[in-house]
Amino acid sequence: MMAQPSSFVVVFGLLLAVAAPALAQPQPQGQGQKADFVEARTGVVPEGAAELMTGETEKATQVALVWLAKQQNGDGSFGTGPYRSNVAVTSLAGLALMSSGSSPGRGPYGPHIDKAIQFVLDNTDQSGFINVPAAATHGPMYGHGFAALFLAEAYGMTRRPEIRDKLEKAVRLIIDTQNKEGGWRYQPAPRDADLSVTICQINALRAAKNAGLFVPRETVDACIKYVKDSQNADGGFRYMLAGGASAFPRSAAGVVALYSAGEYQSKEIDAGIAYLKQYLPDMKFGQRYSHYFYGHYYAIQAMWIRGGDDWMRWYPAIRDELLDKQSPEGFWADSTGQEYGTAMALIILQVPNNFLPIFQR
Repeated sequence: MMAQPSSFVVVFGLLLAVAAPALAQPQPQGQGQKADFVEARTGVVPEGAAELMTGETEKATQVALVWLAKQQNGDGSFGTGPYRSNVAVTSLAGLALMSSGSSPGRGPYGPHIDKAIQFVLDNTDQSGFINVPAAATHGPMYGHGFAALFLAEAYGMTRRPEIRDKLEKAVRLIIDTQNKEGGWRYQPAPRDADLSVTICQINALRAAKNAGLFVPRETVDACIKYVKDSQNADGGFRYMLAGGASAFPRSAAGVVALYSAGEYQSKEIDAGIAYLKQYLPDMKFGQRYSHYFYGHYYAIQAMWIRGGDDWMRWYPAIRDELLDKQSPEGFWADSTGQEYGTAMALIILQVPNNFLPIFQR
């Protein structure tokens, strides 16, 4: 028998589903400003999604949540070793805790989320750049994008003015650093671009829009063009416009970039989903590519928004693969650190909860 979600989960999920469309309405715009993203998401949960959260899955996520919360550093950050105080790891951990049903200041992990928010706010400079220079990073704009996404989700749930102040600056920095091709890269400067960093920024912008902030239509249109120009003939996506082979992680990101920008029905989406389906998780093959958690973080979003048979096949496959990979202590290992691997796995496993507006359909 599959375990049914608790009454708290059901009620909280319904409340968020009802509230999400209201949160998605943009605030009044000045004269001459163009509308931003094309349409709001409905928050509708696919039929049968709750049943996919089996008793085994709920037990695994609860153990992992307890483990993750205990890893929070005194300053509110998450991460150890060279990735200590990394804003991306901290923000992903905060999103993982919010995916369980807690929100800033509320629920079992409300205090942990609050501390993570404060850490991000404390490391947002006057320009809006969110970064800890001493922390190891794969590129500071990765961290900025994930941190802005985290702040946007938190602001949507709280309407705290101190969050909005820093979030507005962070969003403005993203808009101002988009390059002429329509993308972003490692540094907050409009020079070169790559698809991987670009999706981090468009997801942050989408979350900010859902929370009521304005994003220029020109920024979204340029991003859509950049992503579409990055697609190869096989339906996958290359790293940069100059050329290169498709790969699973960035192809998953490419599909989500189009979804986040408001492209829900297009030949590019269909081709991208067809490419991703070659990588349906299968435990007997194990990890077949680098950036495992990054790829599946985006793939689960792509399949969730896609819905239908593609979602119903994908989630049980990655769910079972992740449950098999979980350590007895409750964490998932990754070269970026156990906190990162665990946060990513928790976000993936908890997508059917439908608690984060950015993942709603």
